[in-house]
Amino acid sequence: MSPPPPPDPIELSPPPMDVALPGAVVATILARLDVRSLVLAAAACRGLRTCASHALAFLPSFHLLEVALTHDLLRPLLPPNQSLQSMRLDCARLEDAAIGCLARSSLHELLLLHCENISGRLLCELGATCRDLRVLSLDTLGERRGLVVNFSDLQELLNGCSQLESLRLALDFSTFDDPNFGHVWASASQRLSSLEIGYIPMTMLLELLTAVVESKLCTDYIKAPVFFPSLQKLCLSVDFITDHLIGSISAALPSLTHLDLQDAPIIEPTSSSDLTNAGLQQINPHGKLKHISLMRSQEFLMTSFRRVNDLGILLMADKSSNLESVCLGGFSRVTDTGFRAIIHSCSGLHKLRVSHGSHLTDLVFHDIIATSLCLTHVSLRWCKLLTDVGIQRLSFNKDLNVLDLRDCRSLGDDAVRALSCLPKLQTLSLDGTDISDQALKYLGLGTCPLTSLSLRGCRKLTNNCIPLLLAGSVKQSLQVLDISKIPSVTDDGIMLLASTRTPLVELRMRENPKIGDSAVMALASMQVDGGTYGSSLQLLDLFDCGGITPLATRWFKKPYFPRLRWLGITGSLNRVMVDALARSRPFLHMACRGEELGTTVLWDTSSDCVLREE
Repeated sequence: MSPPPPPDPIELSPPPMDVALPGAVVATILARLDVRSLVLAAAACRGLRTCASHALAFLPSFHLLEVALTHDLLRPLLPPNQSLQSMRLDCARLEDAAIGCLARSSLHELLLLHCENISGRLLCELGATCRDLRVLSLDTLGERRGLVVNFSDLQELLNGCSQLESLRLALDFSTFDDPNFGHVWASASQRLSSLEIGYIPMTMLLELLTAVVESKLCTDYIKAPVFFPSLQKLCLSVDFITDHLIGSISAALPSLTHLDLQDAPIIEPTSSSDLTNAGLQQINPHGKLKHISLMRSQEFLMTSFRRVNDLGILLMADKSSNLESVCLGGFSRVTDTGFRAIIHSCSGLHKLRVSHGSHLTDLVFHDIIATSLCLTHVSLRWCKLLTDVGIQRLSFNKDLNVLDLRDCRSLGDDAVRALSCLPKLQTLSLDGTDISDQALKYLGLGTCPLTSLSLRGCRKLTNNCIPLLLAGSVKQSLQVLDISKIPSVTDDGIMLLASTRTPLVELRMRENPKIGDSAVMALASMQVDGGTYGSSLQLLDLFDCGGITPLATRWFKKPYFPRLRWLGITGSLNRVMVDALARSRPFLHMACRGEELGTTVLWDTSSDCVLREE
């Protein structure tokens, strides 16, 4: 007689979180996570939700720039917390009701992006509440129609935040026009070392600089207000960069080490409202500058610094041997002689940017081997006379990390071949150059650890360039790829890209007429390292791709593209389906009118030379 069968095993449910792990252990683990990871942990179970809520109350920094939360979603994540010292947020979906969440008395650093729906009351509240604030950066404050940013708001901020060391207000300062504008800055923090202003009218700026100079001329027995005793960095956008402005800045702020000026004329400057050789001679009279940036944007008018030639650059370089970073844009009459003087005079030069250098040729790098060869960041945009020979000489700088060669239309495959062996090159922009698939083969077989590559408008490239590029070690490091405006790239090319399982974070392929739904399906189905579908992509730009139909929008629903935060698509494709997608994925930022997605950083964030898009 056979033995009876064994009894069925009793199915035991997993023990509760507080039994499986002591609360102190869970709290210690969660305390080491960032905000995004805490939110994901809180969604797992009730026990983790309780622990995550407790961890949020003691978090020293709250950084969440990937998504823009509403006030209702943000408020539970920001409980009372006296340990909170740093906050960085995307405020695109916040309004004045959230000001109480943002102005915390314990804060030392506050960085807010896309503040267009928040009024100037934020400045007033920060001045009243954040007495220990050291770093403040606000972007597009109060730009929505109907919102007000008053002079009194700025006054309250400067009076209240007496510990400020860095202040960045990327907004139009004409809203602060007031007879006392120049003198209100006497109440600014004595420790302020960095000041960045989005745009300031020339009259207001000169009023401020005059007040600073007058305070220095007061006799000893008159107690004069002290303006900017510690200021070292000044970044401004103005109407015109003029000799008078340069002279006023040099006289008022002799301790500057970093000067960044940009203008965007709407009319052709006259001789009295322009920069000349005499103005350049007034720069850096005390030899303290480490960084100089003088940029003339062509946003409104095709113009340049026509009254500056090689002599002006030579006079500036003669007194600026300590410069480490130089950015010059719109110096159309400066030739190789002037640019070469900068490279050879500044032995510590690490960062060089020249845009619209219409007379810059290969000769500027002819004997670069005689310099210190310490360039790490180089941008030579719109230098159309530059050829492969010049880039081959430039590649002697083996520490090159960032290289921007956009719209240098005479560059070809041999230039890329020279760059492919640079051991530290991470960011390379080749938009509009004359390269072919062979250039991508050089990069694929090379040794440079590229993380970002832009090939926009390289019309000779075909589908074959993708497997050639990703055949080697580049596949492991590449995170950002731009293959927009390349007519020969089709769905087959994107399928080849998907088959390589390259862990891309950003992919731009806008205005490609032969890319359609099959490309979207291939990307949606792509798995990286066993993850979910389309797991690595955070940004995808498909604007004006000729083959995209309403069917493609279905592939952006869950569970596909779970990490996607930015999507560029043609809004007229099917408005109903696009709107439905926006409702189903509220944290997905959709751009339907052709605007560029994300914030492309062409210089690293620690760099002194900030690349502004023309």
